[in-house]
Amino acid sequence: MLAEAARAAVLRKVPLARILHAEYGVERENLLAALRNHYQCASIEYDERLPIPPELLAGLPGSRFAQSGWFPVIKDADGTVVIAACDPSDAAMRSEVEEFFGPAPFEFRVALPDAIAWFIQDFLHDKPGLLIGTERTGLAFWRNTMAQWRTRLACYRTDLARARTALTFVRTGLALAAISRTFLSSERFVVHSFLAYGVLGVGLFLFFGALPTYLRVRRSRMTPPRHQTLVEVSGATLSFLENYQDLEQTEGEKKTKETMLARLGDLLGNYCTILYPSPASRERTHLARERNVLAAQRTIAGCYRTIYSRARTGLAFIRTGVSFVSLGIGLIGYFGLGFKSFFDAMLIVIGLLMIIDGGLWYLPVRKEQAELPRTRSAVLAG
Repeated sequence: MLAEAARAAVLRKVPLARILHAEYGVERENLLAALRNHYQCASIEYDERLPIPPELLAGLPGSRFAQSGWFPVIKDADGTVVIAACDPSDAAMRSEVEEFFGPAPFEFRVALPDAIAWFIQDFLHDKPGLLIGTERTGLAFWRNTMAQWRTRLACYRTDLARARTALTFVRTGLALAAISRTFLSSERFVVHSFLAYGVLGVGLFLFFGALPTYLRVRRSRMTPPRHQTLVEVSGATLSFLENYQDLEQTEGEKKTKETMLARLGDLLGNYCTILYPSPASRERTHLARERNVLAAQRTIAGCYRTIYSRARTGLAFIRTGVSFVSLGIGLIGYFGLGFKSFFDAMLIVIGLLMIIDGGLWYLPVRKEQAELPRTRSAVLAG
């Protein structure tokens, strides 16, 4: 098979790897593995998101690269230039690399001929700094990343909603149990014991049926995002935008807020600039930048919604806990101490636990809520 593929490659004047991959079904990973073993060096695959420094591309002739079979792809912090080459052992290719870049340290990695051709097509079709397709690819990649963050935050909010739904059933169950205890102890309202115990049974069923749902959410691996997580997501969004937007033309200064997330949210406004593309071929890139700004704003808004959802869950627990503590104290005060006061004491204990748990949900995000603008006019006024 290899001999036939080699003859076909010579007759058609195409790379052997292309014949093996397209006509004989050899996977690209297997081809690269064989090349790594043959040349005893690392390999590199084509990736249009690769941030190739402009200084490596300045003045490079694409036609000559296509014949020589190499392309500069990476420049390390220590100055080492990584070269993707079809044949890393080719002495003529190595001397040509030194001719372009001087005596700098080099690291040669083997690549498939198609990968070299794709690098040339994507990174040498225009002057460095004016590349269109590769920049849009990076923008699209980060839009997907931010969309994944928003999906994750939406999952957090869904779990928080499940916890609040379970709390509603728990609250209803305990309320029915309290009504049953009142029926059994009250002398003014004569109720058949069958009805009282029936209400108690329904209440306990709702309580123990909903409690596992909340505990699963509480112990879930996908726990609600903590304060620092939201700050890190927002910070990563802004650090990405700094690579694509220019802050020199922004106007106006806003009052510095106290919390990190609030400051990051305000900073997004500085990136919302109106760009007038010239020439028209760059318009899609500028529009892609604006889409990224909008995606970043949605990500920040998703962080805010998650904060509110977590605070709302904590407040629901605190409110329910206060209600049950008050109910337990009221039952003890009305009926006095006795055998059934054990239930009243349990209501007080459960209420206190709910207050503590609600505080753990609510207090970490209380400071962030205080920094959010309250009205549309406040947002526009900055």
